[in-house]
Amino acid sequence: MNIRKQTRQQAPMLLAIAMATMVVAGCQTTDPYTGQQQMNRTSRNALIGAGIGVAAGLLTGDSAVERRQHALIGAGVGGLAGGAVGAYQDRQQAALRDRLQGTGVDVSRTGDNITLNMPGNITFAFNSSNLASEFYPVLNNVAGVMKEYDQTVVEVAGHTDSVGSDEVNQRLSEQRANAVTQYLVAQGLNPQRFITIGAGKRHPVASNDTEAGRAANRRVEITLVPVRS
Repeated sequence: MNIRKQTRQQAPMLLAIAMATMVVAGCQTTDPYTGQQQMNRTSRNALIGAGIGVAAGLLTGDSAVERRQHALIGAGVGGLAGGAVGAYQDRQQAALRDRLQGTGVDVSRTGDNITLNMPGNITFAFNSSNLASEFYPVLNNVAGVMKEYDQTVVEVAGHTDSVGSDEVNQRLSEQRANAVTQYLVAQGLNPQRFITIGAGKRHPVASNDTEAGRAANRRVEITLVPVRS
């Protein structure tokens, strides 16, 4: 295992330990771009008791993404280099925030990766993997931006709360991630760009001891990673 990958895997655990004694201050903030009521940054990233993690971000790791990047370059999708990477993602992030304003989808950035957090209450009915028809226009807007900015690998990750068995939650998270991927591909996006993963209940962003926390944990995250040359 190389040092970069090992550091990436250890980072969530180290951050969780460092923040274990923090007390969450405040409950809700409003995202200025999307209008979404959400837990503030301190609440999302704090360790609230045993077993609560932090926002997972990209789950599949460098090797899976690099293989997909190489495949896309081989298929004729140009790669980005140097300062072009950041500028490209800046423009894509601005486009996503503009088109997703007021939808409840949170647009965040970690380095050069952009993540869309899609809460389960606006994407799926309870305990269902069928996309809510009201969410189609939102995904259509996401697909439109992805068509315009096609030099990215797309990881779609499903997450659940802690209610129910590991097996049920794993299956539901996979089904929900697949439903989002299939919808986006049906809008004309290149299926080679997509990596789909179900994370079950392993990566909570809030306490599962409250309904608000469980609602935050039921989500699909789409992470857009630039194709580097």
